[in-house]
Amino acid sequence: MSSIPEFGELLAGARRSAVHLETRDVYYSNPRFEAWKKGERTNWDDRASWWRSFHDEIAGAVARGVSVRRARVVSEPVTDYIRWEHYVTHANVAAGEQVRWLSRRRATDLLLPVNDFWIFDDQLMRVHHFTGDGDWAAKELRDDPDVVETCSDAFEKVWERAIPHTDYEVK
Repeated sequence: MSSIPEFGELLAGARRSAVHLETRDVYYSNPRFEAWKKGERTNWDDRASWWRSFHDEIAGAVARGVSVRRARVVSEPVTDYIRWEHYVTHANVAAGEQVRWLSRRRATDLLLPVNDFWIFDDQLMRVHHFTGDGDWAAKELRDDPDVVETCSDAFEKVWERAIPHTDYEVK
């Protein structure tokens, strides 16, 4: 597809569900991650300092009745990037997103897609492509029912086995 809608537009069109599977141990670096590595921490009491438009989009969808779930499959011991993601997931949860974590070792018998994705209302999938070192490469939109169903089933299997964010301890 030549023109792929931005995430916010896709989420705004969701009526029932938005699920996100993440499978990488390292993603592209960003200033917040770099600051965290230097010891800077978020003041969670100062919401204006960490709340972003993404959180508004999630909170708006949840307020409309959309279930927003994210599952992360991670290697253990975790990378610094995953350790940071676990730390900042507080913001995702505050926005209303449900997040779970699954150790890659506990996923061996699951057949998982090789790319991260979002699926909206079990009908439309936005696939994310990254380079080997975690830099953003491309995105694509898929609406083939068989592909979406296969990936949706994989997400649900991860979700069933994964540990809720509040109970997951980074190792």
